Amino acid sequence: VQLQASGGGLVQAGGSLRLSCAASEIIFTRYTMGWYRQAPGMQREVVATITTGGRTNYADSVKGRFTISRDNAENTVYLQMSSLKPEDTAVYYCKADRVGLSFWGHGTQVTVSS
Repeated sequence: VQLQASGGGLVQAGGSLRLSCAASEIIFTRYTMGWYRQAPGMQREVVATITTGGRTNYADSVKGRFTISRDNAENTVYLQMSSLKPEDTAVYYCKADRVGLSFWGHGTQVTVSS
């Protein structure tokens, strides 16, 4: 199983980025997909999730600024991030979840400068 995250980078506060996570070797439509992040010295935290039926959930800190979506035809989950803040700086990871089984992708660094 591979979850390949991309789209991170350096952006100024107030800017936008779109992260992508392409999944392979799983039946993508059977998995809830999620984005998580981990800042230096902090625990990994959930940012947003999207179920197989398209239901979304967001951390309070990103509500109204981030949008998670999925393209089942492309086996890809996206995270559109807008109005970025320095506190959004972290390594972002995607995760595939189903009952009794989960997979993590490698992270992509997002750095927001003030």
